Amino acid sequence: MSEDPVEITSDEDDLFEHYRIVADKGQSLMRLDKYLNLHVANASRTKIQNGIEAEAVRVNGQPTKASYKVKPFDVVTLSLPQPPRDTEIIPENLPLDIIYEDDVLLIVNKAAGMVVHPAFGNWTGTLINGLVYHFQQLPTGRNGEGRPGLVHRIDKDTSGLLVIAKTEFAMTFLASQFADHSIERTYHALIWGEPKAEKGTITGHVGRSARDRRVMDVYVDGSQGKHAVTHYEVIKPLRYVSLIKCNLETGRTHQIRAHMKHIGHPIFNDPMYGGDKILRGGSSGSFKAMVENAFGLISGQALHAKSLGFIHPTTRKWIQFDTELPEGFRAILEKWENYVNSQ
Repeated sequence: MSEDPVEITSDEDDLFEHYRIVADKGQSLMRLDKYLNLHVANASRTKIQNGIEAEAVRVNGQPTKASYKVKPFDVVTLSLPQPPRDTEIIPENLPLDIIYEDDVLLIVNKAAGMVVHPAFGNWTGTLINGLVYHFQQLPTGRNGEGRPGLVHRIDKDTSGLLVIAKTEFAMTFLASQFADHSIERTYHALIWGEPKAEKGTITGHVGRSARDRRVMDVYVDGSQGKHAVTHYEVIKPLRYVSLIKCNLETGRTHQIRAHMKHIGHPIFNDPMYGGDKILRGGSSGSFKAMVENAFGLISGQALHAKSLGFIHPTTRKWIQFDTELPEGFRAILEKWENYVNSQ
């Protein structure tokens, strides 16, 4: 089974511009908003104000007001949405499973096999193409000029929940929550084998492999890649495989897939990380036939972004969303449960 060569995307951090500015020792007292307008290139006053209001701007680690007076040696950090690219996005009437929508955001349950955004080799048929069409049909649309705000990503063959910002303020507000790891993201995955510990945390830098640039490796010594943390818990051990849930602290490319392979438990049917081979049990007879049949039930790795929780940009209240496992994923689980129970 081949993997689309353009599946790899940038880390979620790369959806935003990150700044860290240290005021010099001769800095005179100056309002924070004016200070940032002077020090952040190509950022409009509105963008700066949105960032401050959304608490995406921090001084010495703390959110503060636009009227704060910056003083010598203050450390100012901020994360702002990247400016949109000039590449035209073609609106397409694609089937989208939108499970929630209001004036500032929407939640979509992405199907496995759908690329999130246009890139080389996938200029059409992506989630973003479908969202642009959807936005054009809204009463609030402005002649198709609106563009959905991508706050995070999931891989092509990973299914599940994504939050899409409909305003720049919502995008900045949500970005701040991703930056401080306060957004709750739970994935369910079927992995090969049973981990020795029912619960665990995997920490290790994730970066591109020197052998294959499409694949991500784990660099425990931190010599390459970016810091990545995945928490996992076994939900259902099935002798040869296990259903687990994972919570992400960071959003690195292929993070769960690379981390699970690193600890010796690749995700079931993951061709890029070795999970599309029989790694536990026998390799012949009825067992082999059962596993190969299970491989054919989904197009890629058995990984689903199941739940998503965050503080709403407007109401400032916590909202939580959950979705069922896709039909193919559920069918695979049933096959394994039936096989194990029959032994």
